[in-house]
Amino acid sequence: MKLGSTLAAVATLVGVCAAVDLDPIVIKGSKFFYETNGTQFFMKGVAYQQEYANNGSVSSDINYIDPLADTTICARDIPLLAQLQTNTIRVYAIDPTKNHDQCMQMLADAGIYVIADLGEPKNSINRDTPAWNQVIYQRYTAVVDNLSKYTNTLGFFAGNEVTNQANNTEASAFVKAAVRDIKAYIVQKEYRPLGVGYATNDDEQRTDLARYFNCGDPSASIDFWGYNIYSWCERSNYEASHYEERTQEFSTYNVPCFFAEYGCNTGGSRPFTEVAALYGDNMTEVWSGGIVYMYFQEANDYGLVTVGSDDRATKLADFTALSTQLARVTPTGVAMSAYSPTNRPQACPEQDDAWSASERLPPSPNNAVCSCMVQSLNCTANSDISDEEMQTNFDYLCDPTNGDYCSGILGNGTDGVYGAYSMCTPEERISWAFNAFFMDQTRNNPQNTDPCNFRGAARKQTARANGNCRNVVNQAGDSGTGVITGAPAATGVSSGDPSSSSEGAANTLTVPGFHAGMLQMAAYVTVAAFIGAAMVLL
Repeated sequence: MKLGSTLAAVATLVGVCAAVDLDPIVIKGSKFFYETNGTQFFMKGVAYQQEYANNGSVSSDINYIDPLADTTICARDIPLLAQLQTNTIRVYAIDPTKNHDQCMQMLADAGIYVIADLGEPKNSINRDTPAWNQVIYQRYTAVVDNLSKYTNTLGFFAGNEVTNQANNTEASAFVKAAVRDIKAYIVQKEYRPLGVGYATNDDEQRTDLARYFNCGDPSASIDFWGYNIYSWCERSNYEASHYEERTQEFSTYNVPCFFAEYGCNTGGSRPFTEVAALYGDNMTEVWSGGIVYMYFQEANDYGLVTVGSDDRATKLADFTALSTQLARVTPTGVAMSAYSPTNRPQACPEQDDAWSASERLPPSPNNAVCSCMVQSLNCTANSDISDEEMQTNFDYLCDPTNGDYCSGILGNGTDGVYGAYSMCTPEERISWAFNAFFMDQTRNNPQNTDPCNFRGAARKQTARANGNCRNVVNQAGDSGTGVITGAPAATGVSSGDPSSSSEGAANTLTVPGFHAGMLQMAAYVTVAAFIGAAMVLL
């Protein structure tokens, strides 16, 4: 069908028919259900994002194409997704400053739900330099704000394959803090119940990861679990692919589990014989379906369609094979009214050589607290400080051989020790370090006549911290390592502007991991270009 005809058809459908509000998907125990009729919901999904890979790293030079902002592209692709019986798409990055009304309505008209990752290439939790701070928080909450109004928004991923080996399990503490705070934000904003989950890869940490994100305080545990699994290759079987083993492992999980990515590719077209198993009786008691990777043909050769230079989509052999397999399956579920969950949360994994993440999580980002801190300083960063200047000064000031200037802004996901201001913006944190150096030099090194200069990157100010701000600063203490209780309410506006960094600049600044006094902390600062309880268990 020509693209013009497709656009016309979709426009006619939307114009003639009343706008469709899909029945929201809700969670009860370890299963998804349609809210109104109580029928169990199984994902028949496709990963839908062009030229993008979000695998727990952060890149300053990768842009992305928002898959839900271009109505021409949506009109081209949604009819093809419908041919696959798709009822769910996974998008890895949307631009929360753009309008998604038309594409989301087209998807709703086609009976398709959306599960969205909260990060984007320049602004997410990085496995190698993990942080949970105001900048990332603003990005994540902006995505929630943008998509929460659509009834076909199914939920959000707070991370994708962030921890992928034993030496970066610490990063999971920061992702779990994101889960906690995004769940709280959804409740605070009085949005309808929307789940927040995590997508993991199939590696040796799979068991500890599944336990960690499901254990402890329910306000910080995931609402659903996505599993990126590529172990069924070619014409494997239930046992040889380890599907049987994984199904047994998750049989006691108390939140919904599904394949967040699947579709092994060993070269050539994929037969998708795993579809019969995934939607068959052996697995539907435990798994809520899955999401095939992926719609667009890219260099990795996982596409279902290829888009030509004329912007037309052409079906590939994988499209036909998947369509054939999905047409043969009708998963059997249970009615919500007849279902009584019995599974319980997992026990937290013990810390050892293979698992280092602490049960103690980073503090929640709070711009009011950070503003109070900045107001209390005598020496702060200039408003036009560059990424390069911040990195140079972090490298010096956070090296404990030069002094203890960074305890209040560092955080360690292994020890579970976090500075009170570790969740502030990079500009705010470097201001704290500048001031700590300034105060130390003023007291102990009178020969230094200009300790608040830093080659023009800092300036003096008159410290002021009144009322509640004074209480906040006193609780944090001179070292910034105290616990702040009764913090002022966050306002959504930070004293440091997270949009001030150039989009083309290096967007990851690293605070070196050093032993600072009694605090053994390796903390990191992420600078981003974008401005930036839980799913109800019935």
